[in-house]
Amino acid sequence: MRGRDLDRAWHMAREAALAEAWGTIRGFRFRHADGRETDLVLADRDACCWVGAVDRLAGLGSGYGLSLCLRLLALVDLLARAPWAADLCRLAHDGAELDPRLLRTAAAAPLSEAAGFDEPTFRAALTRAIEAVP
Repeated sequence: MRGRDLDRAWHMAREAALAEAWGTIRGFRFRHADGRETDLVLADRDACCWVGAVDRLAGLGSGYGLSLCLRLLALVDLLARAPWAADLCRLAHDGAELDPRLLRTAAAAPLSEAAGFDEPTFRAALTRAIEAVP
């Protein structure tokens, strides 16, 4: 996964939201090696919009496109609940720009079984990225 693809997905999702292209409800079923299944249903209007944008960008039928989609949603979730990440986002009237180190970390960090980022693990990886490349 590349950080620039997450950045493109972020901007495409914003454009879709501005155009009120909300997309459709999507459902995913993930089968684990031990036979368990995890169902994920995206019915929230914004999430449907973001998923539709990623589908147009990379296609949800590929592993890469699905990974891009889940990482974008996980990043949005993390930004919504992690006040420490605010310094890595430039919010303006015309949108939000994300720090490239934040995007690179989101592109490489492992997703949890619930398709999110573990905040302490993500923050530690981001701290290492920030210290390595100012």
